[in-house]
Amino acid sequence: MSDLLAGPVEAAAGIAVHGADAVDRSAPASTRQALVANGVPGRLAAKDATLWGPDAEAEAKIRLGWVDTHRRSRELLPQLAELKAELADLDHVVLAGMGGSSLAPEVIARTLGKQLTVLDTTDPGQVRAALADRLERTVVVVASKSGSTVETDSHRRAYWQAFLDAGMTEAEAGRHFVIVTDPGSPLEQTAAEMGAIAVLADPNVGGRYSALTAFGLVPSALAGVEVVELLDEAEALFSSFGRDGDNPGLALGAALGAAATMGRDKVALIADGTGIDGLGDWAEQLIAESTGKAGVGILPVVVESPQSPGATGPDVLTVTYGGALGAGQMPGGGATPDVAVNGPLGAQFLTWEYATAVAGVVLGIDPFNQPNVTESKENTNKILASGAPAETPSFTEGAIEVYAPAGAPGDLAGVLRWLVDGLGDDGYLAVMAYLDRFADADAARLRPLLAGAAGRPVTFGWGPRFLHSTGQYHKGGPQVGSYLQLTGAVTDDLPVPGKPYTFGELQAAQATGDRQALAGRQRPVLRLHLTDRSAGLAQLLDATGALRA
Repeated sequence: MSDLLAGPVEAAAGIAVHGADAVDRSAPASTRQALVANGVPGRLAAKDATLWGPDAEAEAKIRLGWVDTHRRSRELLPQLAELKAELADLDHVVLAGMGGSSLAPEVIARTLGKQLTVLDTTDPGQVRAALADRLERTVVVVASKSGSTVETDSHRRAYWQAFLDAGMTEAEAGRHFVIVTDPGSPLEQTAAEMGAIAVLADPNVGGRYSALTAFGLVPSALAGVEVVELLDEAEALFSSFGRDGDNPGLALGAALGAAATMGRDKVALIADGTGIDGLGDWAEQLIAESTGKAGVGILPVVVESPQSPGATGPDVLTVTYGGALGAGQMPGGGATPDVAVNGPLGAQFLTWEYATAVAGVVLGIDPFNQPNVTESKENTNKILASGAPAETPSFTEGAIEVYAPAGAPGDLAGVLRWLVDGLGDDGYLAVMAYLDRFADADAARLRPLLAGAAGRPVTFGWGPRFLHSTGQYHKGGPQVGSYLQLTGAVTDDLPVPGKPYTFGELQAAQATGDRQALAGRQRPVLRLHLTDRSAGLAQLLDATGALRA
């Protein structure tokens, strides 16, 4: 490994940002100087809700708690210690949550080597497998800021029924749940009815900024993480927030904003192999949902390795992250990053949150709302109430039913080539897999294959998980995307207790609702339905691999 980035380093409290100055200097005028001249660092540190304009002010007033939530989160530490002691016999921790309620704890557990089962799916096979795993030793952390997230409510119902079916009384079953939600949410009342412990989160922090609130800390602590260390790392960084110099968050935010305004509005997120595992998935939601609206935005693309297709491009800013402080060190060659962000995990969370808020100032958008997220939800509810519309495949090839837009070719290889070739010079492709992310894990191999064939940015998301992440960008950001939706046959469905639908029906309704939202924007949507998941994935991978031949 070697140092790949030269030039000034922006550092504070163990966080070092390399390369940001060069990105800023490549702009016609310094974005960072404009931010400093406008007093942005000090104003953001002081939670000035006017930074993003009058239309965003009301939202910002109730969403800037993340700036110092790490301080208030210390009040949770005694409660977390008691919780761990009380539930010491329940050593299998399951987190039922979506988006901001699940992504940060997953990164924390993976990075620090702790076991945490994250349930953020409606795929019946994946849910069934989770229910069958060490049920007697399971504690389920049900996490929802609003308290009404349909996926999370379905998980809660399924586990409650599973505990009762295992012979537990309702009182015994209630002990196996910990509820994390905002004060006054419907889930707080549900926790009382279940006899479950409720931990209330900071209400002035939005979901995607909630890594250092109860949403990030409760499941992590139960999994065995010493969460006080994360808070200490964030606290050490906090003093840099109001500074014009030696402010890593400002440097990163200015670089993200400057690059986007110069046409480099895709950000390849790549782990550099120095100890932080999965931060890209968390940052993907933070950036996409915060900036992708009003026809503008920054598209994050999580790339598997520096050698993978899609790590670079004319409209791509390549950003690496890791725990060590080397200047953009990359194992095994591959892409030379434009920017490298290195340092401890707690400070990483806060740095990226600050940078995203700063990028919102540069782009002139509200980084705290998500105006287009509800559209797919509303479509899903309508479909669950009235049934899915009848659809006929354009054609069937092997184990794949193909539902293609009018005018597309009538064979699998041809329709894939048509999708890839139609991206244009500013387009991107989003692969959206409504499948089991463990049993159908091979689907993720499609991203680098398609990126290599297209020569354009390609994102990959598991549905419905991505609806709480890049889903906002797909609908609200620049309308240059094309979409490949994967669905699969359900051979062993699972009821949602107390509801008139199954997990399979909910999953299908979510896929259909999202497809309708995308198609309504006149963007290409190709759906491939795997009538046999294993055979269909193998067939699809073969066909996709041949695109590069």
